[in-house]
Amino acid sequence: MLSWVVTFLIIALIAGVLGFGGIAGASIEIAKIIFFVALILFLVSAVVGLARGRTRI
Repeated sequence: MLSWVVTFLIIALIAGVLGFGGIAGASIEIAKIIFFVALILFLVSAVVGLARGRTRI
């Protein structure tokens, strides 16, 4: 998922250099959304992993 973020950021940088403002803006927004989704999924996974790791015998 983070590879998609990097891909969209590269597209945004290339589009920004070439002067395509609309494409660059859209790519940045998509990259932001995917990054935050990946961050939320990571945090949920970390919390679930910590909760499962605390078994009392």
